[in-house]
Amino acid sequence: MKFCSLYSGSSGNSLFVSNNNTRLLIDAGLSGKRIQSALTAIEENPAEIGAIIVTHEHSDHIHGVGVLSRRFDLPVYANDKTWAAMEKDLGKIAPHNIKNFNFKQSFVIDDFEIEAFKTSHDAADSSGFVIYDGKKRIGVATDSGMITPEMMTALSGCELVVLESNHDVSMLEAGSYPFYLKQRIKSDFGHLSNETAGDLALELVKKGTRSLVLAHLSQENNYPLLAYETTARILTQAGVALEKDVALCVAKRSCVSETINL
Repeated sequence: MKFCSLYSGSSGNSLFVSNNNTRLLIDAGLSGKRIQSALTAIEENPAEIGAIIVTHEHSDHIHGVGVLSRRFDLPVYANDKTWAAMEKDLGKIAPHNIKNFNFKQSFVIDDFEIEAFKTSHDAADSSGFVIYDGKKRIGVATDSGMITPEMMTALSGCELVVLESNHDVSMLEAGSYPFYLKQRIKSDFGHLSNETAGDLALELVKKGTRSLVLAHLSQENNYPLLAYETTARILTQAGVALEKDVALCVAKRSCVSETINL
């Protein structure tokens, strides 16, 4: 399996997962043109994408979904409540490309079996995903204000996990955001802090995760190095050896990140 974060942050999110035969996008939160350019940068043909899977309806996750679906005749997968919340913003989607999933059973896209699980976010019905190729699992958990039991169960045993590390609490509290927005971000329906991400990362490493990608960093309330150092400190204090026991990196905001091969 091949994984690459094309973009990650409050200004737009899109992740790429593939194997020899199947290519997927998880979210498409920037313009179609920018996502096509990012795919070209990792030597992938946008016309060979098999589907787009949507986590939730916020614009930084769906901005380019409609354009890409129309341009390349791509199926778009989302749950019923997310479809209802985002449909007006996508523009016309061909009926045969409107695909639904639910949280009670996995679904299949070509070579991949995909399990959706609930996250805790102020969206209609936000989702995380585990993508399984028959041998290895990649987990994606962004945009959640807390670690739910569903998240922990789904992500346990994934070889690679993309994990939100949105903000540093001290930076958020001292920053310029209005009070209501600070409260939203810190709430159970907001975003995971660096410390919470680090705690979850440690639990996942104990359960077999060997690659961690910290994602969806706030531009104003975080720094890539701070996010990295927070999780690295929590791991190393617990006796986890970076690189030997787990590879840790931070997804880039406005350009493609390193490609990870499993």
